[in-house]
Amino acid sequence: MEVKIEGVKPNMIANNIIPNVAIHPGEMIKDEIEFRGISQKALANEIGIPASVLNEVLNGKRSVTTEYALLFEAALGIEADLWLRLQAEYNKQIAKSDPNFLARLAKIRAVASFL
Repeated sequence: MEVKIEGVKPNMIANNIIPNVAIHPGEMIKDEIEFRGISQKALANEIGIPASVLNEVLNGKRSVTTEYALLFEAALGIEADLWLRLQAEYNKQIAKSDPNFLARLAKIRAVASFL
């Protein structure tokens, strides 16, 4: 939902701003464990996944799945729902940055408007 304020351009309102760069939730998890002084290897051992898999999540090469989100919640005390919402938002931003996908959506909307 776009916020409208008379005399202010919609793209200048914080709630309407779309980030130029999508931020993978793994980057935020990486920041959190670095802040806490936890090594990737220690966290991987604690939650029972290979360190290489954790590294891929933290570097945005692998999605934060429901299972991973629950593991992070158990280890870090940050709710799984947050990680899942962030992953969904990241996925949406990536999809919206794909011109081919946007063209496909436009075609569907054009056809649907006649139904």
